[in-house]
Amino acid sequence: MTNPFFKNNGPFKISDILGLLNINKQKIINDLEVFDIRDLLTSNKNDITFLHSKKYNDIAKNTNASFCITTENLKNELPKNCKPLVVSNVLVSTCKVTEKFYPSSINDHFDNSAINISETEFKNKVMFGKNVLIGDNVTIGSNCMIGHNTIIEQNVSIGNNCSIASNVIIRNTLIKDNVNILDNCVIGKHGFGFFPNKDKNLRYPHIGIVIIEENCEIGCGSTIDRGSMSDTVIKKNTFLDNQIHIAHNVKIGENSIIAGQVGIAGSSVLGRNVKIGGQAGISGHLKIGDNVEIAGGSGVIKNIPDNSKVMGYPAKSLRKFLKENK
Repeated sequence: MTNPFFKNNGPFKISDILGLLNINKQKIINDLEVFDIRDLLTSNKNDITFLHSKKYNDIAKNTNASFCITTENLKNELPKNCKPLVVSNVLVSTCKVTEKFYPSSINDHFDNSAINISETEFKNKVMFGKNVLIGDNVTIGSNCMIGHNTIIEQNVSIGNNCSIASNVIIRNTLIKDNVNILDNCVIGKHGFGFFPNKDKNLRYPHIGIVIIEENCEIGCGSTIDRGSMSDTVIKKNTFLDNQIHIAHNVKIGENSIIAGQVGIAGSSVLGRNVKIGGQAGISGHLKIGDNVEIAGGSGVIKNIPDNSKVMGYPAKSLRKFLKENK
């Protein structure tokens, strides 16, 4: 998979990567080139990936990557085509390798390429308010509107018939047709990825993007972080209420409805037709099935199977919750 927005500085020799990770180079038989770093699912031959938790053992068994940063305890979960690179701290090591491939992804400085829309090719194609700024590598489809004080920073593609309201900031995002983004949203900034490394917290590079599919609406004051290694995806015909936070790598299935002040932590995957009540929280790295209903104020800390209704903290079946709280 080619990253659409971040420049890949590879390929690098595997010996260079081993040196970066302080791994003995003497075991190298062929000093192969490594073309990219990707997650277990999207890696190809000659890529490097990482495995840090047994939660991902099933995916690891089928990865196409040639190399994997992992631990002594997890290395045997990898297929024969994937050589383990054993380290003491997988996430810190992965951070170092990702930064080598994608140095521009570390920080989100303000976009000094952005200029007033009246000075761009979009001045006669888009209905826009006052103080609208447009960055480099931006495309905007037909019949779109952009509100006052909105900044479309670098690396954004907006489809047809979209409405971007006032005081919105968007970067590193692919927006498809018929999407409404309401006031004060921030979309496509890096996520909250930090790892402790001795006395200094290490920021994880975010090389993914945000993808918002057709016929979605993002409510006022919501934030959607771009992916760290994979993408953050809002599937078609999904509606988010106001002040919702979607963390990095989250996937939300089509036709879902999420009420205000919900928070979804990183790398959780929601199925189709999910409904979530206000102020519910979902922990990271969980799988929420199709047609699930989560009542307002619930705290979800484990996977939820298809067609379930849950409530409470920790969330449990609605029937059980109501029986216990008569």
